[in-house]
Amino acid sequence: MQELALQQQIEAVIFASEEAVTLQTIRQVTGTSLDSGELQEIIERLNAEYLETGRTFHIHRLAGGYRFLSREEYAELLRKLESPKIRRRLSRSILEVLSVIAYHQPVTKSSIQEIRGVSPDYAIDRLLERELIEVRGRADSPGKPLQYGTTKEFLDLFHLSSAKDLPKLREIKEILREHEEQEYLTQPDSGGEPFDGGEQEITDGEQRGEETE
Repeated sequence: MQELALQQQIEAVIFASEEAVTLQTIRQVTGTSLDSGELQEIIERLNAEYLETGRTFHIHRLAGGYRFLSREEYAELLRKLESPKIRRRLSRSILEVLSVIAYHQPVTKSSIQEIRGVSPDYAIDRLLERELIEVRGRADSPGKPLQYGTTKEFLDLFHLSSAKDLPKLREIKEILREHEEQEYLTQPDSGGEPFDGGEQEITDGEQRGEETE
């Protein structure tokens, strides 16, 4: 009975959280001393129950914790649900900066600029705002410039357990662009063509600004 109660508590904690729940958090909330193996067994039992009863979701391990995710076969259906929500897209240049940070972290602005040839200031501000990157201290170089790296939100977005599982460089752009653009698909009056709204003006202006700096 106690084992069932603990399983229900863990299920409730993961269900209620808006981000991946770590083993440490589960221990604190439930007041238990679970180890990783015991927790994994409980997660596997829950997922077996969901599969047996035809649930459309399961508990997935990512970003160092656990989170409820819908099954892949319902991705297209859920994208349609999200279609009215017009999200501000990340431009190609911002995606390129994110790729550089992901594969060279921790990395400074000057190093990013050296790799790309243009100023990354605008892109870094946008990525910090989206919480896809964070400050990782200062470099041991003149001026002690800030260094940047990716966040748990970045891992969560790509369904990764750690930065060691990063996709190939070209895939990181494709996956993020799909998440940012194709998830909302089209406007009702677009005639099936992808939405291409005000963000394009920002993108063009940003690119012109980088090229002149």
